[in-house]
Amino acid sequence: MITYSELYEVLRKEKYSEQLQSLPKDFFSNVAEYLDEKKKMTQKESDIFSEAVMKIKKQYETAIAVIKELIMKREKKIINLAMVATKIGISKRDIENMLENERELFESVTKKIEETEKKFNAMMESGENKKDLKNRLIRFIQDTSEITDLEGKRLGPFREGDVANLPQEISEVLIKAGQAVKIETED
Repeated sequence: MITYSELYEVLRKEKYSEQLQSLPKDFFSNVAEYLDEKKKMTQKESDIFSEAVMKIKKQYETAIAVIKELIMKREKKIINLAMVATKIGISKRDIENMLENERELFESVTKKIEETEKKFNAMMESGENKKDLKNRLIRFIQDTSEITDLEGKRLGPFREGDVANLPQEISEVLIKAGQAVKIETED
């Protein structure tokens, strides 16, 4: 079984190291046993206001706070490792220091980050494609009679020197036909 000072030492090491610290496989079962024993001791005592019982209660409450902080520190490191793993990979040592449930957290966070990145990339690609489908600014270099766009709307007529913001497909046809030139814009 673990002691309060050992528990505190585990937190101290985790706190002051960037790497995930190695824990015994039975660490949390030992902690649960320790907490159960402390809780029973506070309930067994006939004088619940005695100094010894108050000290045990304080140790019990502090131990719970230490465990919560330890779990939070480890989860934060695991999430950071997942982020690094999706970009550049991680070392075998980092995964070896994870407990089973932490490894599951790591794998699910890694998977979710990868899915999110794929969605962002897809959005960026579709944003680029939409940009390509947008209008293009052109200047007519000769008089052009009325034209019809892809939706059947009438556009024009246009005179030499007129500037128009037309759908890309129509602009390309007019440019290839020598009736207009593309106006370069800063995007």
